[in-house]
Amino acid sequence: MKKFFTLVGMCLLSFSALAAESSRLHEILDSGVLRVGTTGDWNPMTMKDPATNSYRGFDIDVTTELAKDLGVKVEFVATDWKTLVNGITANKYDITGSASLNMSRAKVAGYSQPYFYLAFVPVVQKKDIAKFSDWADFDNADVKVAATLGTVQEKMVKEFFPSAQHIVIEAPARDFQELLARRADVSVTSNVEAATLVTKFKQLAVVPVKEPRKPTPIAMLLPQNDQVWINYINHWVELKKTQGFFDRTAEKWGLKSL
Repeated sequence: MKKFFTLVGMCLLSFSALAAESSRLHEILDSGVLRVGTTGDWNPMTMKDPATNSYRGFDIDVTTELAKDLGVKVEFVATDWKTLVNGITANKYDITGSASLNMSRAKVAGYSQPYFYLAFVPVVQKKDIAKFSDWADFDNADVKVAATLGTVQEKMVKEFFPSAQHIVIEAPARDFQELLARRADVSVTSNVEAATLVTKFKQLAVVPVKEPRKPTPIAMLLPQNDQVWINYINHWVELKKTQGFFDRTAEKWGLKSL
């Protein structure tokens, strides 16, 4: 019996060693490149400049800092919301920028520790703001609600407004563009993006609802079965939180966590 347990212990140690050797962490260190999946369409988290094919934003600063601490270069890989998780599972990139915690995503992908918190608010044309005062006002068959395919907001609007007309569009188009074009009456987005939208587009306004809905942590998506890589990222996130890095980066981009 003693020999049996010794053999089992040796097998477990061998398995652990093999898992560590095959971790994405070591592949990144060997290749010298950290591949980051980013959509480039979530202001001020990730924004792509088509003219230069470059990115900027909160996520870009965060993952650039991660690459620096790893001692490798960062490579941003273009993706969209509907394929964000697939890019992780298909090994198209090693990590993503910020993504809302979502239990459907968590079935197939891992998450880092959260490092920022947001909630969701409705955005309308400023000239229509008198029509709406709270969430229930949008749950009407005459109201057109826009959402982007593959985002958490797509599920939210169907849950929040089952009686409304749902206009689900596909990236690279975005839900707020339907609102700007008057093809939709409202879009639901994070308080983070809403603040940038109403600053950029003066014809838009946030409806002064009693309170935002679905307070949500955001984190980076990772391969679900690579605990070594997940552990490394979680240690990094915790250290950077303690050092105030996320707070300073949020302040740089005018972000305010819940």
